[in-house]
Amino acid sequence: MSSELIIDVRSDEVVIAMLREKKLVELTREKTNVQFAVGDIYLGRVRKILPGLNAAFVNVGYEKDAFLHYLDLSPQFKSLDSYIKQCLARKGMPVGKLRLEEEISKEGKIGDVLSQGQWVAVQVSKEPISTKGPRLTSELSLAGRNLVVIPFSDKVSVSQKIKSNDERKRLKRLIESIRPKNYGIIVRTVAEGKSVAVFDQEIKELVERFEASFRNLREIEPPKLILGEIDRTSAFLRDILNPSFENIYVNDVALSREIKFFLRSIAPEKESIVKYVAPEIPIMDHFGVDKQIKSSLGKTVSFKNGAYLIIEHTEACHVIDVNSGNRSKLGTDQESNALEVNLAAAEEVARQMQLRDMGGIVIIDFIDMNLAENRQKVFDKMKSLMETDRAKHTILPLSKFGLMQITRQRVRPVMSVDTLDQCPVCHGSGKAEAAILVLDKIEDAIAGVAGDGGVKVVTLKLHPFIASYIKRGLNSLRLKWSIRYKLWISIIEVPSYYIYEFHLYDKNKNELNK
Repeated sequence: MSSELIIDVRSDEVVIAMLREKKLVELTREKTNVQFAVGDIYLGRVRKILPGLNAAFVNVGYEKDAFLHYLDLSPQFKSLDSYIKQCLARKGMPVGKLRLEEEISKEGKIGDVLSQGQWVAVQVSKEPISTKGPRLTSELSLAGRNLVVIPFSDKVSVSQKIKSNDERKRLKRLIESIRPKNYGIIVRTVAEGKSVAVFDQEIKELVERFEASFRNLREIEPPKLILGEIDRTSAFLRDILNPSFENIYVNDVALSREIKFFLRSIAPEKESIVKYVAPEIPIMDHFGVDKQIKSSLGKTVSFKNGAYLIIEHTEACHVIDVNSGNRSKLGTDQESNALEVNLAAAEEVARQMQLRDMGGIVIIDFIDMNLAENRQKVFDKMKSLMETDRAKHTILPLSKFGLMQITRQRVRPVMSVDTLDQCPVCHGSGKAEAAILVLDKIEDAIAGVAGDGGVKVVTLKLHPFIASYIKRGLNSLRLKWSIRYKLWISIIEVPSYYIYEFHLYDKNKNELNK
């Protein structure tokens, strides 16, 4: 199954779209000024202890205090606290020289290990969502391509997705032979078949990155970021890159170089799949991503022969209703028709959860089926479809009312794209200006540029419908304007523009009609 990645670098964000067999399956938006990303490690200060919740509020610099529950404390919290105190007393120290403390009790109280005003090293486990601040954990970890390193631990575990027992034993044996003292290791799925040299190099890099961030701890005044996760684009690549990827398209030269450099370190043979696309070409339009976003992220989503989903989001959960639509007129009988629609709906629901990054509780109202074996088929289908989902999830069988309940890990706000905008042409009035006036505006803009002198070539970006009209015939409007104003007009069609939108640029790509 081939996959492609489309990366659109904009002024305020980076949009990452993953296509599988040309179909959009994952969409990520990374704000360029984003703070508090999952994986960031902060030195915070305990603001308040909450004995009733067995939790604490920690100030990490966000407008709302972050939440740290006792169950999210590392079993080796005392060792982490001891390490911080020793780093504050001297200029850092290797974790391997630390004497590990006893583990904290699973049934303990937050007040036994934390006090108000205490400095504490924490890692963001969930980004701020709605009115809530970040969710924290004190079980620090650093993720690499093949491994996850956990300081103050001595355990080695292997991903359950590696099915071969022999391979699991081989990996565990290799890691135990090179594991640094006081570091635990989790072997990721992509590590299958890799050599010990690859693991050794990655462990050294991750350990050095962690210890380097704590060397100057005494010079830091909390709250302060002490170790940032790599940017989401690189993290996304690190987590999903596999041999099925055929192309990565990027419209930014600097980012394309960064991605090539990153690929060179984790998969050198994949460096050539990174392809630069000139920013003059609307990359999301060019690869049909914008069209898929608008058709896939609305309230109503069609998926097969007139069948469709209604997707609603509430504070408590996501609710998805399956409707057969015109499809109900097809099929031999109601039961077989319901089964066919439900199986197709399961495929679209699995895609939508990943695409929108739905988290928390998801309730799906499938079309009623009388036979238990058919309900089991839908349940089995959903389980198999969700196997490729990287987020942790639990799926319950269909109830007798045809409801399926799914819980899915929530680490970031759900992806939401408003597909209903106010018309930019009529501004909600229901009346658009005459097309001839738009043509006059375009000509006036060209005349204004020509009047300034010195401009011999301009680029006109506009909607394909208006572009077709301007280029139509041998004696086209473009030719007339070019002769009249003594300059050449290059036209680029942009389907994502509203019908009367246009922009004029000079040869240096500076906009002329702001």
